[in-house]
Amino acid sequence: MGVDIGSLFRSEKISFNDLHDRVIVIDAHNVLHQFLSSIRQRDGTPLKDSKGQITSHLSGIFHRTANLVDARIRPVYVFDGKPHPLKAKTIQQRRERKEKAEKEWKEALEAGDLAKAKTKAQQTSRVTDEIIQQSKELLESLGIPYIQAPSEGEAQASYMVKKGDGYAVGSQDFDCLLVGSPILVSNLTSSGRRKLPGKEAYAKVYPKQIRLKPNLKSLGITHKQLVDMAILIGTDFNDGIRGIGPKKSLKLIKKVGNIENAIATFGGENAPTFEEIKEIRKIFLEPNVTEDYTFEWFVPDNEKVLKVLCDKHQFTKERIEPILEKFSNVEHMMKQKTLF
Repeated sequence: MGVDIGSLFRSEKISFNDLHDRVIVIDAHNVLHQFLSSIRQRDGTPLKDSKGQITSHLSGIFHRTANLVDARIRPVYVFDGKPHPLKAKTIQQRRERKEKAEKEWKEALEAGDLAKAKTKAQQTSRVTDEIIQQSKELLESLGIPYIQAPSEGEAQASYMVKKGDGYAVGSQDFDCLLVGSPILVSNLTSSGRRKLPGKEAYAKVYPKQIRLKPNLKSLGITHKQLVDMAILIGTDFNDGIRGIGPKKSLKLIKKVGNIENAIATFGGENAPTFEEIKEIRKIFLEPNVTEDYTFEWFVPDNEKVLKVLCDKHQFTKERIEPILEKFSNVEHMMKQKTLF
């Protein structure tokens, strides 16, 4: 998911210290895309083992999770299940964009333009079934819990936070707010710096959190109206109405109350039918989630970790073993199981 509503929300800069002993429910699909996109070589090629298997996701999960646990943060990963049928068009469009980017990546490499090549390569990332299975295997060996969602991972993660089983959802997507996460924390699994677009310069990255209720109050809208705004703009389940962005959708919804009134009053190209609106609202307001989950943390099985990373994918023990020491805080997590 990824609705363009971020510019409307106020975020608070926080530090890892602010999240001590907090359970953060991480949207696994989102961070895997992040790792596969950012952890690459200079020409854009992802990290690979001697068999040609991509390992960028394993490197990302291992190092970033170690940093979280070392900071006494309690990560729980949630993996996507079956996508909603209305998402089929978005999935196809993403596939086509990736195919185009792959072609442009190869052309940039042939031209010797490594900067452009890396930019295009980052747009080609795919989270395959194999990558998901390898990620789960690594998490199991590290003693880090994960949940399998029936549908959208961020919806399941948001539900867990609403229930009080987590402090916040960890994701780069604002859609967690559409499915009702009380708090969204972004930049949690980032490396600490980010390349500025079009420049050979980097900016320091800090974790940020967005609280849903205070932002809704500040905007003067309800959660349902926020969802209506998203449908006007366009979601993974509909194209949206041409010419309507975040600010215009906010203005319209505050003026007429809901999307049905907005369409009846102003019309709009590609406007969804009232039946489609009802179905998309349900995806966000009554998401497909499961209550059948439990989670706890365990001390890593170092032998299994080394088998997964070193034996199977040729990571070096000299680089893995020092990072494993960061998981010493897991014993503290096992003793103190309460959220706060």
